[in-house]
Amino acid sequence: MRFLIWVIVNALALAAATYVLPGITLTAATSEDRAVSLLLVAVVFGVVNAVVRPVVKFVSFPFIILTLGLLVFVINALMLLLTSWVSGQAGLGFHVDGFWTAVLGGLVVMVATWILEVLLPDGRRRD
Repeated sequence: MRFLIWVIVNALALAAATYVLPGITLTAATSEDRAVSLLLVAVVFGVVNAVVRPVVKFVSFPFIILTLGLLVFVINALMLLLTSWVSGQAGLGFHVDGFWTAVLGGLVVMVATWILEVLLPDGRRRD
């Protein structure tokens, strides 16, 4: 159940990025195809963030400290670009146009994910 909520939150955050930024596109014929594509791209995005991102953050940790955390925005952009590339290889129709669009998209995804995580219960008790 938690995995499904996680995928839906990622899909909604990616949908927000495609809605807000014209450089992030999702090509699908119908709204059903668009929803399925968003869910599959959300799974790809989650796998990229779960597997690649920790390694990149570990390797770049001294530079993250040196830049006072600003390098995290670059890492988020690179994860979004990698998601775009993998989705393109899989034929999912998700595309990010360039690095600066990815930086803004990473910011939109980060804010949207944070808002959705605040609004949705996570199943843990807070006593």
